[in-house]
Amino acid sequence: MGLEETLVLAMFASFMSLLLLGFPVAWALAGIGFAFAVLGHVLVEFFDADLWFSWGGTIGVLDRRIYGIVANELMVALPLFIFMGIMLDRSGIAERLMNSLVKVLGGLRGGYAVTVVIVGVLLAASTGIVGASVVLLGMLSLGPMMRAQYNKSLAVGTACSVGTLGILVPPSIMLVLMADRLGTSEASVGRLFMGALVPGIMLGLMYIAYILIAAYINKDLAPAPKDREPLNARAFVQVFWAVLPPMALILAVLGSIFTGFATTTEASAVGALGAMLLALFNRRLTLTAVRKALYQTSRTTAFIFAIFIGATIFASVLRGLGGDDVVRMALTGLPFGETGIVLTVLAVVFLLGFFLDWVEITLIILPLVAPVVFSLGVDPVWFAILFAICLQTSFLTPPVGFALFYIKGVCPPGITTRDIYIGVAPFVAIQVLGLLLVFWFSGLATWLPGEVYGGR
Repeated sequence: MGLEETLVLAMFASFMSLLLLGFPVAWALAGIGFAFAVLGHVLVEFFDADLWFSWGGTIGVLDRRIYGIVANELMVALPLFIFMGIMLDRSGIAERLMNSLVKVLGGLRGGYAVTVVIVGVLLAASTGIVGASVVLLGMLSLGPMMRAQYNKSLAVGTACSVGTLGILVPPSIMLVLMADRLGTSEASVGRLFMGALVPGIMLGLMYIAYILIAAYINKDLAPAPKDREPLNARAFVQVFWAVLPPMALILAVLGSIFTGFATTTEASAVGALGAMLLALFNRRLTLTAVRKALYQTSRTTAFIFAIFIGATIFASVLRGLGGDDVVRMALTGLPFGETGIVLTVLAVVFLLGFFLDWVEITLIILPLVAPVVFSLGVDPVWFAILFAICLQTSFLTPPVGFALFYIKGVCPPGITTRDIYIGVAPFVAIQVLGLLLVFWFSGLATWLPGEVYGGR
């Protein structure tokens, strides 16, 4: 093993060690980057090491790279989409959806869980904030499902897993970051939003199919209520009026992007304004609500940008030490073809999801592996959506599955961590199956962008 390979592996090992010791991610990334920059400079200047490392070419240009991140117009969409999601969570739309859909679907075995999935998909397509969606779905559904004698693991697994769809179903802040990191027009935000739409809806339908089949096989898993009001036209009218506002907002945001009427940043502003109008319509728009939403938006944006800056320092030094060449040689040296290399990358990302958050993986790993994979002739949108589904799974895999921590905070007494792990296990398997379906049938991710954008 050469000096470059040793230093690259040492950087990753040091970063993982600091994470396991509890150091903040942004500080760990920046600190490891600076430490290895000093090490590389010492090895080159004083020991004549066989490295192409240049202090001026890495640390010396960081100010321009960091300014480029902050000045990127696309990044303006990030806080606006976050604000849109937080305001929608405070607007009362989810409660209305849940209450109206239960009246229609509550008579089915597993009907309440199916309602949670439908509400979760609509929330995912209108908020994109996983933490808020998981907490909101848990608060709205776990109590009623427990009173309906649902199996604890099924109830908590459904609420937890469906909430993670917000990171995949557009408009998704993860896809915005991925488009920025990929840096190619073939994987623009609009194309990635289009590419994720069908797989996201497909995963929601697979969740529903699993719940209905499991409830049919095991009648004690999700029993139908013994007493319930008969269906009438009024119930369906209530569902229509409950679904209409979020659907209108989704169409306004995504439709303006897909038709080219607005850029992603402009559409995010439309979404933020629309969320405030919906909160006003539901009489939830108060000065306190806006202040809290702005505070949460600022905290979340600052968290992401802190990791962004730390990852920029880490990645710059890693490249300066030959990290790109090491990764390229490691992947192209595998005894596989194009398919085997893509599967290897996805397997590594899936395993990294047990220990790292999606932000770190997107900012560090994706820019390293994407150029190598694209050089093999792989479709950028297809690969990006596969990568995104892997990252979505990371929210549910212990020990760092953040959705597991979110749902635990709102679980009623009697639901243990073991119940949560058992409950999410089938949904993780479903997501892996969904990943394989997109892998085998690439058209699930590429057909819609191809139809809308064509050769543009």
